[in-house]
Amino acid sequence: MDVTRGGPADVPAIMAMLDDAQDWLASQGRTGQWGTDHWSGVPSAVDRFTRLATSGTVWLAVIDDEPAGVVITSTTPPEYVPPATEPEHYVSLLVIARAHAGRGVGATLLAHARREARAAGVGLLRVDCYDSDDHRLVSYYEKQGFTSVATFKARNGTWPGRLLALRP
Repeated sequence: MDVTRGGPADVPAIMAMLDDAQDWLASQGRTGQWGTDHWSGVPSAVDRFTRLATSGTVWLAVIDDEPAGVVITSTTPPEYVPPATEPEHYVSLLVIARAHAGRGVGATLLAHARREARAAGVGLLRVDCYDSDDHRLVSYYEKQGFTSVATFKARNGTWPGRLLALRP
């Protein structure tokens, strides 16, 4: 697995991974996180991810010349998360192609994000995620070394979220 720098040209691959992940979540009856309508079919979502890929730092995990996952980091959190009191790198997106699930792609990308933060002299890496009843995603980030910082409600109070942080 290689980790390579990406950018706005990778938005179609990012959208495909998001749609793939969304289908997988829906197949498990877990539609609370992203619903059932593919992000690629929602112009405002495509615009949002294009802005993230343009303003943030995009890193792709590549296996056999195929995008296997992506992490996008930024120096500012989304508007629904309180700003940090110190410089930070914020994980704006982490998604893995389902064909490569279980191969350590997410862990590799998060480790890369930690190294990038350290190299930039930044002592805080934060991420937010969907905080479902089963807390599976929260548990995943905790296994990657993140600690829960706060809970919140987004999307007009309909989306339960969790903010997590780690010291790279």
